[in-house]
Amino acid sequence: MRKIICSLLVALSSATAFAQSDDASVIADNAPDRHVVQRGDTLWGIAGLFLKEPWRWPELWRLNREQIRNPHLIYPGQIVYLDDFNGSPRLRVGQPVRLSPKTYEEPVAEPIASIPHRAIDPFLSKPVVVEPGFNENAPRIVGTEEGRVYLSAGDTAYVSGVTDSATQWQVYRPAAPITDPETKELLGFEAEYLGEMKLVREGEPATFEVVSAQYEIGKGDRLIPVSPPTLVAYAPRAPDTDIQGSIARIVGGVASTGRHGVVMLNRGANDGVEIGHVFATFLAGKVVAVRDGQKVDNFELPDERSGLVFVFRVFDNISYALVMDAKRPLTVGDRFRKP
Repeated sequence: MRKIICSLLVALSSATAFAQSDDASVIADNAPDRHVVQRGDTLWGIAGLFLKEPWRWPELWRLNREQIRNPHLIYPGQIVYLDDFNGSPRLRVGQPVRLSPKTYEEPVAEPIASIPHRAIDPFLSKPVVVEPGFNENAPRIVGTEEGRVYLSAGDTAYVSGVTDSATQWQVYRPAAPITDPETKELLGFEAEYLGEMKLVREGEPATFEVVSAQYEIGKGDRLIPVSPPTLVAYAPRAPDTDIQGSIARIVGGVASTGRHGVVMLNRGANDGVEIGHVFATFLAGKVVAVRDGQKVDNFELPDERSGLVFVFRVFDNISYALVMDAKRPLTVGDRFRKP
């Protein structure tokens, strides 16, 4: 029988009680006594049933640094309890619900995720941010079957510059530059994902078949071998240092986004950003002029908090984050910092 409770769950069940001074601030209004974990639940969502600030669950459950960086997950059927422990509330995880001896003996298929994976899956296995020489060096489509302008599933494409014998490939538009909204400096290059292709016959040019086309595919588009996805299993946490920056781009070609949208931040690994970091976002305060006779005074209004984002992929100068909470639409130029 598969071992169901792993190191995170042991840590949760043996976690110390919350400090008395924090009781009123951490527990959500109308928090339930227990919750049976269901398929489709996330750690963030479950924590939100019990805590006012769901992202703080690793801190409040007293996970150590190693567990926070690589936590094991909770499985459907387990029960999260809100207990009274020596006069203080405590969260713990109990054994799965026993529907029958047979059900209990069967292996549990999948743990639940930290955050909604469906929203970020397209960004886990796709490079998104590419090297400066991508447009010049990546294999490119030079011809199509019967001279078609755009390709769809089942069509044939001819690709020049293929030196890798991988079977599965992804197709991208030529990369476009990414500019820092604060300094206007070049942060990197972003390639737009178009679809999937498979290698049918090697050669120069090589022959490919289009497997799927999310957007129009045609001559000049570039190819990259498929790499396995990197699953996000990190626990949310505030960064140790005071990292600040701005939203550089709203992913998807839209002007603004809300909950479960994806944004690009103008800070990355070189700035100390890590997968799992949580940032609060703010609408930058405007400067207003007030005239009093001949005198004009300028006042900079304070930043207003607009949401909360969870970093799930990091490059050198750029990182991608999922919007977990949004009080108003997030736009390019919105600021972010430690929550």
